[in-house]
Amino acid sequence: MKKIGLITLILSSVLVTSAQKTDPVLLTIDGKTVSLSEFDAIFKKNNTKETVITEESVNEYLDLYIKFKLKVREAEVLGYDTSAAFKQELEGYRKQLIQPYLTDREVSEALIQEAYERMKYDVNASHILVNVDQNALAKDTLMAYNKALKIRDRILKGEDFGTVAMEVSDDPSSKTNKGNLGYFNALHMVYPFESATYNLKVGEISMPVRTRFGYHVIKLNDKRTARGTIKVAHIMIQASKELDDAALATKKQRIDEIYAKILADNTQFGEMAQQFSDDKGSASRNGELPPFGTGKMVPEFEEAAYALQNDGDISKPVKSDYGWHIIKRIELTPLDTYENLYQSIKSKVSRDSRSNKTQEAVIAKIKAENNFKEDIARRDDFYKIVTADEYLKGEWTAAKATKLTKLMFGFYANDGQKFEYNQQDFAKLLELNKPKVKPNTEINVIGEINRLYKNVLEEKALAFKEERLPITNLEYKLLYQEYRDGILLFNLTDEKVWSKAITDSAGLENFFKTNQDKYKWNRRAEVTIYKCSDEATAANVEKVLTKKTKTPITNDELLKMFNKESQLTLTINEGKFEKGENASVDATEWKKGVLHKITSPKGVELVMVKNIFESEPKKLNEVKGLVTSDYQNFLEKEWVNELKAKYKVEVDKEVLKQVK
Repeated sequence: MKKIGLITLILSSVLVTSAQKTDPVLLTIDGKTVSLSEFDAIFKKNNTKETVITEESVNEYLDLYIKFKLKVREAEVLGYDTSAAFKQELEGYRKQLIQPYLTDREVSEALIQEAYERMKYDVNASHILVNVDQNALAKDTLMAYNKALKIRDRILKGEDFGTVAMEVSDDPSSKTNKGNLGYFNALHMVYPFESATYNLKVGEISMPVRTRFGYHVIKLNDKRTARGTIKVAHIMIQASKELDDAALATKKQRIDEIYAKILADNTQFGEMAQQFSDDKGSASRNGELPPFGTGKMVPEFEEAAYALQNDGDISKPVKSDYGWHIIKRIELTPLDTYENLYQSIKSKVSRDSRSNKTQEAVIAKIKAENNFKEDIARRDDFYKIVTADEYLKGEWTAAKATKLTKLMFGFYANDGQKFEYNQQDFAKLLELNKPKVKPNTEINVIGEINRLYKNVLEEKALAFKEERLPITNLEYKLLYQEYRDGILLFNLTDEKVWSKAITDSAGLENFFKTNQDKYKWNRRAEVTIYKCSDEATAANVEKVLTKKTKTPITNDELLKMFNKESQLTLTINEGKFEKGENASVDATEWKKGVLHKITSPKGVELVMVKNIFESEPKKLNEVKGLVTSDYQNFLEKEWVNELKAKYKVEVDKEVLKQVK
């Protein structure tokens, strides 16, 4: 994005959904036109601070815009827009730009708000899982659902949830945790599971909930106000379950000894962590761990950490599956505001399965806006000609569907643009699609056909919207054009101006000589500044400096003499200064050989004036950065003048008056 920032205009959130029906041409450059609506939108987007739009401001911006468009036209004439590198870069930007237009803002905002409201509470839930693949046969899916219903019925009749979970759950962890997942927060579980859990009352048992893993029967054990995010440090002594009693006792003794030392002096915590902790990753940071929230640590560690009441509090040794821990609370941060967490939640929601809701809403809008027509029976025709055996072996071909030629669905925009998808298109898709299952596996062919059909319908709907965006949305059209022109402009300007000014040493030298009067030093004083820690040091330094000796004392000798106990007793700075560059030098009489004492709240300084230089021309190496910048400006002006002579520019002054 840096390229665009260097040359294009600052992006804003102005939304213009369609151009005016009457949209006259404002500007023509080498036969290429710019409409009034295009210029008006870009002008207003980049002049938001102006409360009153004046003729002067419009003309000034128009001049900049013409220069911009002249450079873009030159890039097009030179073929920069046809290079593979340009096309690849522009496509990368296009994919980023188009994303906001392929989401339903209302649904997206509701999902973000929902997630934040749920984040205010931690929930503790248990579940029993009945495995069933997402694309399982209908009979297998129904069988799994009925099995989940029977499990739920057993619990409702009084059987213990944990006991039943250990007996029948397909979640392997249920054998040890009785199905209890502990506490968790929003955005930590798949969306259907999360929604079902947060919608239960404490003690309530859910109906079977379908996720990609199968069917879940869920029990809400507890719901509490979210604890927030905590940051802690810890010292860990590793102790696995496989150790014998003697080894475990040794580990326990070691953690107790460390704890005793910390109780005696808790300022040693960081040092003790570095020296003794078996968690080497955190030991180098004084035991500090990244901040965490509910459900991110093993339960014993998490409970002990949140039990600490104040920053700086230290726990007794805590046992977990990893060993023994001594935990120090560093900071507890409550749930932040919605405004501060908005972008973070938005990013997580976009990657979460709940984002499917947003896409479903977008697809529905595309259908409504483009007179969508569908003949679902034409999809069902494939049920009769696709066999499980052929499909599994990858032997099914489109040739088996030669008689199927009817329309399956189509999008029909009001302006006449359309897209149609027929049975032959779908047959080719089926042929190319290879099932991702092992041979000799039972497969739900109808389910596969339905899945592929749904996917291709959504894909074509989004593609149709993308194709029409430059027609239906002026904001996107201008934004895309801006990025396109920006890339072209960057590449050509770099060649003609920026890189040329740096690599053209002869041209730079000649420009410097021609304009040398612009690059002069003002009158300067060459001084040495002795910054002293106090008055006594200043007095002693002054004695040494004013003492007459055959060989003047050097700065290094002075520093060794006065900085025996501290490197801050005396510091020395040498340089040439113009008026206004250094307050202490400004306060000194500019006379060679003079030593002045300057006292300020910051300390005491002695300023020795070594020489005075009258105004003189600067050397190129002393001002190369400034000269290079000026040379770039010169090259750009010359280039723009060439482009104005090369390409005809026409402005309709009457149309320009309509920019308000």
